[in-house]
Amino acid sequence: MADDKKLVEAITSMEDDFAQWYTDVVKKAELIDYTSVKGCMVIKPDGYAIWELIQRQLDDRFKATGVKNVYLPMFIPESLLQKEKDHVEGFAPEVAWVTQGGLEPLQERLCVRPTSETLFCDYYSNVVHSYRDLPQVCNQWCSVVRWEKTTRPFLRSREFLWQEGHTAHATAEEAEERTIQMLNVYADFCENVLAIPVIKGRKTDKEKFAGAVATYTIEALMHDGKALQSGTSHNFGDGFARAFGIQYASKDNKLEYVHQTSWGMTTRLIGAIIMVHGDNSGLVLPPRIAPVQVAIIPIQQKKEGVLETANALKDRLVNAGCRVKVDDTDKSPGWKFSEQEMRGIPLRIEIGPRDIEAGKAIIARRDNGEKKEILLENLESEITAMLDTIQVEMLERARAHREAHTYTAKNYDEFLDIINNKPGFVKAMWCGDQACEDKIKEDAQATSRCMPFVQDNLSDKCVCCGKPAKAMVYWGRAY
Repeated sequence: MADDKKLVEAITSMEDDFAQWYTDVVKKAELIDYTSVKGCMVIKPDGYAIWELIQRQLDDRFKATGVKNVYLPMFIPESLLQKEKDHVEGFAPEVAWVTQGGLEPLQERLCVRPTSETLFCDYYSNVVHSYRDLPQVCNQWCSVVRWEKTTRPFLRSREFLWQEGHTAHATAEEAEERTIQMLNVYADFCENVLAIPVIKGRKTDKEKFAGAVATYTIEALMHDGKALQSGTSHNFGDGFARAFGIQYASKDNKLEYVHQTSWGMTTRLIGAIIMVHGDNSGLVLPPRIAPVQVAIIPIQQKKEGVLETANALKDRLVNAGCRVKVDDTDKSPGWKFSEQEMRGIPLRIEIGPRDIEAGKAIIARRDNGEKKEILLENLESEITAMLDTIQVEMLERARAHREAHTYTAKNYDEFLDIINNKPGFVKAMWCGDQACEDKIKEDAQATSRCMPFVQDNLSDKCVCCGKPAKAMVYWGRAY
């Protein structure tokens, strides 16, 4: 039985060392592997299967709003990148450059895309001529490269997978509407698919995307009390359009600049799933994003009829729309239980000779460890109902955790005390001056996460300087 526990014993307790716990989980659950390129990772089949489900379900949501997928090159000529000054300065420290092609030096350096605003602008400048060509509502699924100094699997790597939407509109109002629309798509996806509650709001000017007029964000709280920016949507106004000459002839035949947006989510969502829902036994996956929703563990599988029954149960559940696996390996049942828990599979069905004779099976929930006996004749209805219940209850637990770790500060001493001693979000008023943001970052190693759309008037004064307050802000330490 000791061997059955090796998987769990190899995981550092999250209470002892959360960072090491996270690394242990991504390795032991076989989500990633390290490579010979520092800061780059192999996303293994189990990790990539989660990304495929994210991609598939997000893509369906995008297309329901009129988005079309495209693909643009991964290389950006330096001259093209230089056209938007603020954008270039914002990404300069992270850019990887190609200086040689084959055996010959390049006449112009090529940037390996850290993001594709300039490429989309170049594209739109060629295809947008009239109001009839608008709106342009495009998205691409691709990888990007950012030369990060400190990396961590899924959360921050030098190459990562994402989607980046880029749109062009005739008016500022249409652009703002699309920006908020996509933020709402992200928020709905996180809450209803990933079971991760989020705060929706606007970034301060200090924290907004380089070159944007406004950046909107969804912020999630991890189990250790740190924030994770989980998706962003940017309104570019007509700044990029002016830099790249993207104009269209309006209905009254006047030349106008387009208004643009951009929005993205990345593989860091997998890190969020781990850190919001995981426990000291490994992953805990919400059913709607779990590559395997039900693991069937045959007990005494060499006995006649056991494997046949297990596979028959699998077929019934697959026909009911579930993602199911039968573990027919020669490992012990105890090892299989531990492995199922490590991999975060939402439900486990235990079926042996006595169960088959009684027409029953044992069902175990991964999220809370509860077990119950069900009649095999009710298999489909019991399992689908239980998966729905797990999905709802995981979101409720994550929301309860966030609320229990969200605090309010009225003055600076209180603010610093909370930040230093109570990991989580801190709600506090702000005057709008970047000097206060900078001071908070220096004093508390905390940043403004967002100015939420739902504002609370906690005080008339800025928590930092005492001057009249302009907005309530969520503050926190973050990944």
